Amino acid sequence: MKFTASCAELSGLKTDSLILPTGSELSNSAKVVNELTHNSIDSAIESGEFKGKSGQVLVLNLPQSPLQRIILLGTDGLSNQRQVKKAVAAACQALNKTQSKTALWVSGLMTDNLEAEASIVAQSVNASLYNYKKHNAEKSPNLEALTFWTTEQSAIQSANSGLRYGAAVGDGMNTAKQLGNLPANICTPSYLAEQAISLGKAKLAKASINTEILDRSDMQKLKMDSLLSVAEGSEEPPKLIVINYQGAKPDEKPVVLVGKAVTFDSGGISLKPGRGMDEMKYDMCGGASVLGVMNALAELELPINVVGIIPATENMPNGRATKPGDVVTSMSGQTIEILNTDAEGRLILCDSLTYAAKFNPDTVIDIATLTGAVISALGKVASGVLSNDQQLANDLIESGTQSADPVWQLPLWEEYDELLKSNFADMANIGGPQAGTITAGCFLARYAKDYKWAHLDVAGTAWVSGANKGATGRPVPLLMEYLRQKSEASSD
Repeated sequence: MKFTASCAELSGLKTDSLILPTGSELSNSAKVVNELTHNSIDSAIESGEFKGKSGQVLVLNLPQSPLQRIILLGTDGLSNQRQVKKAVAAACQALNKTQSKTALWVSGLMTDNLEAEASIVAQSVNASLYNYKKHNAEKSPNLEALTFWTTEQSAIQSANSGLRYGAAVGDGMNTAKQLGNLPANICTPSYLAEQAISLGKAKLAKASINTEILDRSDMQKLKMDSLLSVAEGSEEPPKLIVINYQGAKPDEKPVVLVGKAVTFDSGGISLKPGRGMDEMKYDMCGGASVLGVMNALAELELPINVVGIIPATENMPNGRATKPGDVVTSMSGQTIEILNTDAEGRLILCDSLTYAAKFNPDTVIDIATLTGAVISALGKVASGVLSNDQQLANDLIESGTQSADPVWQLPLWEEYDELLKSNFADMANIGGPQAGTITAGCFLARYAKDYKWAHLDVAGTAWVSGANKGATGRPVPLLMEYLRQKSEASSD
């Protein structure tokens, strides 16, 4: 996709489709388009076809007009970033149905922040063009170019900056979506490692990417017995993927992103019910989001250091599989009584969090489809966030608001941590039937005491079920917004 910004006269621009945000009271730009198309917008409003309400979309085909197709997008009542993003997504869906190769987006959704509007448009357009079958077959999408139009020459630089950032985030989301949607017999731990190695070969002018893959023997030497216990029942060899993106000075402490990648989760000996088990290929979406972020960082060459750690394994039942009641010793030396082998994500994350300390991190954020309990608490709207540093939690909440990829904070109180007590080890891997998301966070917090840490539970937001089943690419927008703000703050 090619994105450009322009402030040329609307009457002189050629395009297959023009997208026009407007309310029932026409903006100045809408008045110009209305005049160019012989009062077509006035007619749509007067007939009641278009009311201008938030997110309403109406396609006007005008073969006798200089602008032969207009996609009207309602703006009345838009009040936050989530609504704006939802409205833009609706316009993108309508645009794709027209089979247009070129499009012109008239700015006007966010008059107080043109760069943010351009970013949302580019991100949403790229994300909307994702198609599993087309993406897998490497076919070109119908839409090839979009021009973002603004009234002022002075705004072109901001618009282009927003387009570049949003396009990279959209590409990162599509990377995460494709990896999540691939079947588990293709997207194995080894496949994820191959994708990381390919990314590590990217030629960057202002940054560098180095990838290291640790195999079973490497993890054995590191005494990652908690992580390895999950892999015991699988024929697929586990991998610990380490991607080092260096966009800032070598001595600048990195942000470490730890992404859970259970490429298929049967539950192990604590076998899951058969219904819906196919969706457990999505249990690697945390790891996929880290690869998506790395892809976006490579496009943008953001001036920040980021390390991605992706523990990748299957969780399967066989004669060697870990059993309920077994006790394993984590890399940190802490022992864990495994009461439920389906609480495996925290077992691979805890060793990865211990390993993260070797990078002397500024901050560590883990991303995991960890608990069904977070879906009961927050549904499919917000991801859960728990943190041992309130400022970090606040920053992630703010980044979620700005990126329309929201999170909601849950507590890490000692009363919840006490639920992890075990008679036979330092802790159990589950805390009982109550507060499952919080006790999982408390478990991970025991391995993150030496640095600022946050845990994102994305089990409710990383994919959708039903007729539109598929990975969402979240929380790539949230993480990229956090990294962007952090890189801007360090450069001030």
